[in-house]
Amino acid sequence: MLIEMKVEGLLFDPRSGMYILLLQQVDGDETLPIWIGKPEADSIALALGKVLTPRPLTHDLIKNILEELEVHITKVVITDLIDNTYYALIYTHDGIKERTIDSRPSDAVAIALRVQAPIFVEEGIFELRKADELEEWLKNLKPEDFGNIM
Repeated sequence: MLIEMKVEGLLFDPRSGMYILLLQQVDGDETLPIWIGKPEADSIALALGKVLTPRPLTHDLIKNILEELEVHITKVVITDLIDNTYYALIYTHDGIKERTIDSRPSDAVAIALRVQAPIFVEEGIFELRKADELEEWLKNLKPEDFGNIM
């Protein structure tokens, strides 16, 4: 079963030097933090802020190519968690056939935000992650632990 998510925000984790993409269930309490790199965080932040750049950046270019080819992104789905790495698929439709494209979740989300495509997580992902450790870590967070960038 797919669970619809929205981007709740981006956080900077000073302990790891990485960014956290925080997804929140649309109609529920589930959250899914995904550690991502700075370029992907910057791209997601630009999309969240609806910032237009003078020239297309990589995710804008992908959006532009797909639009020119009349291929629509119908949804993105975070499908799996293997060895602490999340996997995602971008679902496309050209009016005739649906296709899936393998993607990192951060890239899939950056593109989904640009085309207003829904973001989903496979229900089983929540069981796969280390719930005890993660939930305890999230509960103990203080605002000063992070630099919130969005």
